[in-house]
Amino acid sequence: MRLLFICSQNKWRSLTAERLFDEHPHYEARSAGTEPGARVRVSAGHLGWAETIFVMERRHADRLREKFAEELHGKTLVVLRIPDKYPFQDPALIALLREKLMTHLPLF
Repeated sequence: MRLLFICSQNKWRSLTAERLFDEHPHYEARSAGTEPGARVRVSAGHLGWAETIFVMERRHADRLREKFAEELHGKTLVVLRIPDKYPFQDPALIALLREKLMTHLPLF
């Protein structure tokens, strides 16, 4: 299953989430950001590739719906509600991601 993780800048939260799936046997993950200065900015191609899209905050979902309504059709979009207060690979962020993702990804 192909997973896409979205945050604002694609530097801390979504990139940490992507790294959780490095070499995972059942999931392939990518990440992107919604803001112009993002490390990797989300595109229609990202959304077309993904089967499930996880956003860190409701505002990320709102931005995706505004800009990519057609590309989101038929996709699962999940708001994780993870605030922008954790640095990249922070152990607390990893624990929170694992906790929240377990309810959506049975093979995690």
